[in-house]
Amino acid sequence: MLIEGVFAAVPTPFYSDERVYFRKLEANMAHYSRSLLAGMVVLGSTGEAVMLNEAESLNVLRVAAEATAPDKVLIAGVSRESVKLTVEMAEAAARFQYDAVLVRTPAYYCEMSPTAVLHYFRTVADRSPLPVLLYNIPKFVPYQMPVELIAELAQHPNIIGIKDSAGDVERIRAIVGATKAAPRRTATVTPVFEAVTARMLAPRAESASTFVSAGDLASGVALAGAAPAAAIKTRTKEVGFQVLAGSASTMLQSLQAGASGVILAFASCAPQACQEVYLAWKDHDPKLAEEKQQRLARPSERIVGELGICGLKCACDFNGYFGGRARSPLPGISANQKAEIEGLLSNIRN
Repeated sequence: MLIEGVFAAVPTPFYSDERVYFRKLEANMAHYSRSLLAGMVVLGSTGEAVMLNEAESLNVLRVAAEATAPDKVLIAGVSRESVKLTVEMAEAAARFQYDAVLVRTPAYYCEMSPTAVLHYFRTVADRSPLPVLLYNIPKFVPYQMPVELIAELAQHPNIIGIKDSAGDVERIRAIVGATKAAPRRTATVTPVFEAVTARMLAPRAESASTFVSAGDLASGVALAGAAPAAAIKTRTKEVGFQVLAGSASTMLQSLQAGASGVILAFASCAPQACQEVYLAWKDHDPKLAEEKQQRLARPSERIVGELGICGLKCACDFNGYFGGRARSPLPGISANQKAEIEGLLSNIRN
């Protein structure tokens, strides 16, 4: 699977009584689908995945997938504390036609050794029906994946990349260098080298009750069924181990260090601003890219890095998406903080 470009780490909307607000999730995913984002990550850290029960998690994955345009890459956060439960979530993501899964290190048993971590990721990757992205997030998991361990895991045929949220550009550079020897894979892409997703190749659900094949008509047995997907012209591209950064404040520097893309919480409230940095970098316009990076550096640091999920949800509300409240015990945003967020985003509107 080709995983490059800008991905939004989307929040999970809630009613005021903390029930999942599925209609707003649908609306947000449809809104992201009209942006230039490469794709979205559902049930990552920003999605408050650890706050949801099993039924809620499955329904969030299902509803988000159903509301997303076929050309957007969908990545499911499936992390659980055991291999068994993580694989079960990966299997559910595959049923909902996600394209890859994001898996962090188990956190409850903090004494996990490198051997145990290797075993966990390798076993998950062996059993997962979808390609696996490693997830290093030392802010929430008291374990920093060593670069040498990442390089070893990169040799696995079903581990295709990593999201590294340590916020360290030199670490991104080191991971890119250490994984250059990883096996290269042949990915199916569009003629303009964009990802081909599972949903692009799936039958069109809206035609499910009306499609009848010519062969069935000729045989006299006409049973309605799902229409085949329209023919998509494709080509292939060789890709290695793909490194994605998780910090908007160092987005440009991470791309310059060799990252293939970014997965950003800030892209869920300001996808266009994040995309403009990426496009300027792709167009080899360092001056414009730096200007665009500087524009979002302080807002992303304050809103995401300091105010956290509650600050991000407030920013979503201000910028045309539904954010709402976070689940308890996460604190709310004060009136002063809300005014500050709106001021920071005054020049970053969608």
